[in-house]
Amino acid sequence: MNTDVCHEMHEGEMLNATHTEWPCHTAILYGDRISTAKFSKRLSCAIRHLPLRLLFHFEYDTLKAIEAGVTTAPSLKVDDTLFLEGLLQAEEITATFEALLKR
Repeated sequence: MNTDVCHEMHEGEMLNATHTEWPCHTAILYGDRISTAKFSKRLSCAIRHLPLRLLFHFEYDTLKAIEAGVTTAPSLKVDDTLFLEGLLQAEEITATFEALLKR
């Protein structure tokens, strides 16, 4: 997959996979197929330049989302922590991931 182009991420795909020296985080996108597709594309655009890898998984089951503590669709959990809620602007997504990298 070409990481130079914004694109919809797919189940099991890793953003920045070729950079094995960068930390890898597991991401689960919760919501319906349309909202998670939009969100995954926005994510790929907003963070592809950051020194991190992100392994994508998707959960479309509402009951499983509720059990995981998700109340807004789409939402993103990173490493089992609710990280982003709602279809945010790319700038906000970038800033949130930049803060993660500073920890």
